[in-house]
Amino acid sequence: MIMKNKRDKAIGYFAAKLHCSQSVLAAFSEECGISEEQAFRLGSCFGSGMRKGQVCGACTGALMVLGLLYGETRAGDPQEREISTRINDMMMERFGKANGSYICNDLLGVDISTPEGVKKAREEGLFTELCPKMVASAADILEEIIEEMEHKK
Repeated sequence: MIMKNKRDKAIGYFAAKLHCSQSVLAAFSEECGISEEQAFRLGSCFGSGMRKGQVCGACTGALMVLGLLYGETRAGDPQEREISTRINDMMMERFGKANGSYICNDLLGVDISTPEGVKKAREEGLFTELCPKMVASAADILEEIIEEMEHKK
């Protein structure tokens, strides 16, 4: 699997006003076997922690990529379940360690599940200053995990 500059591609999508979740997923869409448009659609409801400040959308976009690449395909398959659990844990733990949390509200320092929180985040430039860093972080961690998984094959 060849990945070229996925971080910059993801940041570019985000700069073009796509959500963090869409940006990360779309940057890896070719490797996942989906179109850019499908990635945009699939990731569209997960930005800003599902619009509620929950799990960071960049991290969620990365989890979608990992699911498409290594997720379960057969119901009740314990090996596939173990792999999907392991890659989920790897992503969540590494993202949390690298950024101090994987919860959007914690990362931003405001509660964006409220109109007041969104307003404050906008006024403080958090979406334009902090969020691109989360997109880059998710893409970097995702590339590391994919490399590790490919070396295990």
